[in-house]
Amino acid sequence: MIIDTHAHYDDKQFDIDRDQLLKSLFSNGMERIVNIGASIETSKSTIELTKQYEQIYGAIGVHPNEVEELNEEKMAWLKTSCSLEKIVAVGEIGLDYYYKEPERSIQKEWFDRQMNLAREVSLPMVIHSRDAAADTLDMMKAANARDIGGVIHCFSYAKEMAREFLNMGFYLGIGGVVTFKNGKTLKEVVEYAPIEQLVLETDCPYLSPEPNRGTRNDSGNLKYVINQIADLKKMTYEEVVMRTNENAKRLYRF
Repeated sequence: MIIDTHAHYDDKQFDIDRDQLLKSLFSNGMERIVNIGASIETSKSTIELTKQYEQIYGAIGVHPNEVEELNEEKMAWLKTSCSLEKIVAVGEIGLDYYYKEPERSIQKEWFDRQMNLAREVSLPMVIHSRDAAADTLDMMKAANARDIGGVIHCFSYAKEMAREFLNMGFYLGIGGVVTFKNGKTLKEVVEYAPIEQLVLETDCPYLSPEPNRGTRNDSGNLKYVINQIADLKKMTYEEVVMRTNENAKRLYRF
């Protein structure tokens, strides 16, 4: 059965049909979904989803674009909340240089603090890295992230950078971009990377795969991602489902 390792079902785009959609997914081959926090607010809504649905687990943390909201009180809340039974990771955390704000020094400070948090609470990390490959890698090495473990969400760099993260023992999150006509770089990464370190993700409601690109994404679209990985790895659909399921369970220690 399929595990979606990175979703945002608390997003407002799902307000109109969230319950109906999730129940349909779970009755049609979706084993588990990990909902990911990106702010204190969405970390709280993620926790609520884990309480409402047996098959939903959560990661909590603050995305690099939101870190200006962090302070000692909120970090203390994150630490306490990490002990909840169905919270399986700290994330999504990292660096995002696509926009000029927040300043890079602020992003780095809170990325480091949240990596230390993951170490303290013995949970893996969900890493967001956009246009910030070198700094992300340098900070992870300095923090001995190999000892913490986790996944590089929505992996978007070339295979030379993939090699660095794979050598640290990290998983690569593969989603809809691998199906895009302009997704050549990610296709090369999937061909190169060992299947043992690939996991499926949607990042829904964003990044729908072909042929549904541009529409609201959900976990039902993972079949297109699986087909693409199977083609690139010369495996069957069923083999990709089985192997990525095993990987997700190792990643999140299910």
